[in-house]
Amino acid sequence: MSEKVVVIYSGGMDSYTVLNKALKSGYEVYALSFNYGQRHVKELEVARQACDELGVAHKVVDISAINQLIGGSSLTDDIEVPEGHYEEESMKSTVVPNRNMILLSLAVGYAVSLKASKVFYGAHSGDHAIYPDCRPEFVKKMDDVCRIANYEEIEIVCPYLNNTKIEILTDGLKMGLDYSKTWTCYNGREKACGKCGACQERLEAFELNQASDPLPYE
Repeated sequence: MSEKVVVIYSGGMDSYTVLNKALKSGYEVYALSFNYGQRHVKELEVARQACDELGVAHKVVDISAINQLIGGSSLTDDIEVPEGHYEEESMKSTVVPNRNMILLSLAVGYAVSLKASKVFYGAHSGDHAIYPDCRPEFVKKMDDVCRIANYEEIEIVCPYLNNTKIEILTDGLKMGLDYSKTWTCYNGREKACGKCGACQERLEAFELNQASDPLPYE
């Protein structure tokens, strides 16, 4: 019997690559997505479709009520999504307070109920400058806590923690993944904007991999 794992799956290209990496590693994968009130909720429909095609068990959990407590992000509130590369100071407005700690806590609870051993999520080095809950020190502390928070020890796994999005895409392309089955843009419109930090980082990754991004852009 395969080892069970939970993958926090947003529908974006990083978590899509993590999901497929876990599958190709032989794990029995349970994908877990969250509606936390993000304006780019389109990613959840993309996640559903991808899991259906892969035959992966998938839950989408609505936790949008938490926005009563953790507002102030351009991803959840009526604040304009900034344009430009992630390195720019303005991108800090996209931080959702304590998001990954909340999502990881819920995912660990789900893992315990499934008798799974690990929770995967898609933090990578390109996130370190802007998002404190994607940094190695955060992952290490969360892993320490999640090993002792329950009777069952749960490991937090970030396979691309020290890799860039460029390197994640390189690995995904080697796996033959179809990135038309992902959504990255922070604006939840019909087409990707091509201007927000998420889009710019994605486009740069495809360009440096000498590959064409299959998503339509405005």
